[in-house]
Amino acid sequence: MSLAAPAWALDTLRHARVGRLATADAGGQPLVVPVCYAFDGETIYSAVDAKPKRTRDLRRLRNVRDNPRVSLVIDEYDEDWTRLSWVIVEGAADVLEDGAAFTRAIDLLLAKYPQYRAMGLARESGAVVRIRPARILTWRFAG
Repeated sequence: MSLAAPAWALDTLRHARVGRLATADAGGQPLVVPVCYAFDGETIYSAVDAKPKRTRDLRRLRNVRDNPRVSLVIDEYDEDWTRLSWVIVEGAADVLEDGAAFTRAIDLLLAKYPQYRAMGLARESGAVVRIRPARILTWRFAG
């Protein structure tokens, strides 16, 4: 699948360090959380990592299971507003907990983030949100 987006936007998706994942429950209540993610050119992956959380039954995972429609926002802010830009990915998500796609997602995240290597992000257990983009929206200052 070829994603229709400018080259700068795809580059942003590949190299940005954090995005904001928007999910909604079955009733439409939104939730936005910052996430680390990896983009392989077609699919986006974000792991539920070992950082302290009150529960492993996270609302974002329940939301994705109830309502797979998600958005991911990656933005670049600068005090020099001629450098502002954003990329929004809209798509369908699912939760991976094992299998080849899960392992590949973990490997991509380990390659991108040395912090995940240091904390020992596991290939054997956990959860990954997989986003299959349907549409990419972009904007950057064109002054």
